[in-house]
Amino acid sequence: MSGKVFLIGAGPGDPELMTLRALRMLREADVVVCDRLVSEEILAMHAPGARLIPVGKAPKCHTVPQDRINQILLEQARAGHRVARLKGGDPMIFGRGSEEAAFLMGHGIAVEYAPGITAAQGASCSTGVPLTHRGLATSVQYVTGHRQADKVLDLDWKRLADPDTTLVIYMGVANIGQIAMGLMTENLPGSTPVLAVGKATTPDERRLVSRLDRVAADVRAAGLAAPTLFIIGKVVSLYAERPVAELLEHAHG
Repeated sequence: MSGKVFLIGAGPGDPELMTLRALRMLREADVVVCDRLVSEEILAMHAPGARLIPVGKAPKCHTVPQDRINQILLEQARAGHRVARLKGGDPMIFGRGSEEAAFLMGHGIAVEYAPGITAAQGASCSTGVPLTHRGLATSVQYVTGHRQADKVLDLDWKRLADPDTTLVIYMGVANIGQIAMGLMTENLPGSTPVLAVGKATTPDERRLVSRLDRVAADVRAAGLAAPTLFIIGKVVSLYAERPVAELLEHAHG
């Protein structure tokens, strides 16, 4: 008799940011198929005796291809297990959760979801930088800064270069220079403030304040690596309630 798959968002890293639904599903699972970015503290919450199957991916290093991940989920569910597919952040925001769900449901496997706090929200709360703010940003856009198989970014730079919108870039460390150039080409000022947050909400969180025309060099100099999120826009001026000029001076001092 077939089991089922729980698509669980583990949140940005802090175990306290998991939802009650996510925690319940994790504790009910017989098998946990987990991503690389899920913390040890969260993994430790699984049921005693549950089998862990790591399928993590790193940039340019997909140890377990997506097709194989799909097969693992299918095999475990067909064996009658309750399978927790544990993903960092939210499985439906750049998490390929919908692809896995479509594959499983196409093979007759029941799927249930537990949303997770996405990295943008986690970074916003840990730094105090809002994603929207009256007079500064009336909307927010989430964008991936990476393309499958390292293809060239073909983003709609004109639409993204809106000074009244907060732009959040996921998975953008390798391409932040190209992203900044694309935005400036569409007249987003080079002075636009940028906040880079690495490993948001974890004890290893790192922050870097820069501006659009310098962020690529600053990220290289600071040695920031994935996972790093970029918040681009006027809302960064609210960081620690200090003026942007002072923040920039501090970052380059």
